[in-house]
Amino acid sequence: MQFRLQFSTQAKDTLANLEQTEPKKYRKVIKTLALMETNLRHPSLQTHKYDALSGSDGEEVFEAYVENKTPAAFRVFWYYGPDQEVITILAITSHP
Repeated sequence: MQFRLQFSTQAKDTLANLEQTEPKKYRKVIKTLALMETNLRHPSLQTHKYDALSGSDGEEVFEAYVENKTPAAFRVFWYYGPDQEVITILAITSHP
């Protein structure tokens, strides 16, 4: 299934900031987002439910890996919706 990505203001701002300040990390995030559009089950994404967050209307939030086994590895937090075949990117951030 092909998904269309929609971004929260925070996610858009983070992406723009990464493009300017950390181009290497930005490219990794773009690669992850491209995989998410076409194959949410791709092994490198390690997608799983993230219980500590919920979407604006109480949606279940999921986490996808940008990096792994890296200090402060980046993650993409997202949920399904608001429409079918749409994924909303809630946040792009480093993992504590």
